[in-house]
Amino acid sequence: MTVPLSILDLSPISAGSDAATALRNTIDLAQHAERWGFKRYWVAEHHSVAVASSQPAVLIGQIAAATERIRVGAAAVQLGFTTAIAATEGFGTLEALHPGRIDLGVGRSGQRRRDAQQGTERTAPPEPTAEARWGDRDGVVIPPAFDVGALMRNPRLRARTSVLQQPDAVAPDFDRQVDDILQLVNGRHHVDGVPVRAVPGEGSGLTPWIFGSSRGQSAQVAGARGLPFVASYHITPATALDAVDAYRAAFRPSAMLAEPYVVVSADVVVADDSATAHHLASSYGHWVYSIRAGDGAAPYPDPDAVVPLSEPQLDVVRDRIATQFVGDAEEVADKLQTLQRATAADELVITSVCHRHVDRLRSHELIAKRWGL
Repeated sequence: MTVPLSILDLSPISAGSDAATALRNTIDLAQHAERWGFKRYWVAEHHSVAVASSQPAVLIGQIAAATERIRVGAAAVQLGFTTAIAATEGFGTLEALHPGRIDLGVGRSGQRRRDAQQGTERTAPPEPTAEARWGDRDGVVIPPAFDVGALMRNPRLRARTSVLQQPDAVAPDFDRQVDDILQLVNGRHHVDGVPVRAVPGEGSGLTPWIFGSSRGQSAQVAGARGLPFVASYHITPATALDAVDAYRAAFRPSAMLAEPYVVVSADVVVADDSATAHHLASSYGHWVYSIRAGDGAAPYPDPDAVVPLSEPQLDVVRDRIATQFVGDAEEVADKLQTLQRATAADELVITSVCHRHVDRLRSHELIAKRWGL
């Protein structure tokens, strides 16, 4: 195939299992991924849900220590819940221990804004979304946009995320945080004229990878600062392709990149035959529904034990089910190639969640062989 293939892992906890098993499975998958030829192994950051990747820097260190060559990184550090210097020093430590193998992915989740007129703090609104309609772009399905705002207004979700920041804390603007990371890495960061150094981190050569879901701030910051951009088609299929367009339009060459570098994500399940793959993926909608209903990701359901979703439930997750790439290796490879052509992506990253670890291993192995890694 024409572009590299990488992996995004959430360390999912399956129904009947636990976090320790999920973490051991992640290490095992990463070791296999290195042997199978995947370019990168990224872990997501999620909190208070049934996935074990809540502390990506800790997990990345374990993965890097258990592998030899594959690049390992975060997809992505939620800058709204931390500081630029903490991210730089943490990933600077990883880079010092595993030189040339660490990717610092960052996203704007958790950021807050100060309402100037009311003097009150409020959650930042979601970035702009596409029109609520089904469409197609060069063979890639573009579903209606999910109402992210409704999810963020859910009081149960707000309660879980409230513990991730100190009371009354207000994260700096995302662009400022990215700039702070760049200045810390380059040894040029100052606060009120006083030099502030990131040790480790300064001189590490770390490059922030910006993760985004729409044509909003994330895409604009990545383009304007000449940084690589990762568009999350697997989470926000309605707006991810628009995000790629916005990034390219905003791109300015930098010391890191002379030209735009685009990675696009896809959710896939591959099996030896199409019927088996569709069965393995049949509990995916239930899992997504548990997230969007505001309960947080439940343990990943066993496809042998679930009952079909109701029509109202399907309406909540139809966009994600329709854009999951499921089938045998040939079918999924064709869909990935279509996504790559439509976005002109320089790299694709796949996330594959199955109830059984052996099925998840097989999914990655089959697509790696078909992709020619």
